[in-house]
Amino acid sequence: MAIAFYAEDTKLPAIKKKAVSNWVKEVAATYGKKIGDISYIFCSDEKILEVNRQYLQHDYYTDIITFDYTSGDKISGDLFISLDTVKTNSEAFNTSYNEELHRTIIHGILHLCGINDKGPGEREIMEANENKALAILPEECREI
Repeated sequence: MAIAFYAEDTKLPAIKKKAVSNWVKEVAATYGKKIGDISYIFCSDEKILEVNRQYLQHDYYTDIITFDYTSGDKISGDLFISLDTVKTNSEAFNTSYNEELHRTIIHGILHLCGINDKGPGEREIMEANENKALAILPEECREI
């Protein structure tokens, strides 16, 4: 059981892997979940669009696609994160790239923990949970 970080057609972001992994475990634990196998795949807009079209039949860019392989209280999944869209979002929401990257990293984990963001009122619930998780992000992760 592990958290792994990969880059496909982009450079791996300069995150603190061990600290981020511990943070992800801590956040999952607050929802009564344990970490199984989590793979973060950082990529470009082109790659995430390809994944979105191929697996979800969606023809648009997004910041994250979460493939959920959770079993019981052990969360597992593949999380594709477009660093291009993370950058665009950080500019659009007037946040730092680092904060937006960590928000996206935890967003996928929150999905694996059972929090959705597509239905009425769910986006606000997801955002509140993201903010709660970001509040406990280790200090060493706050600047990259």
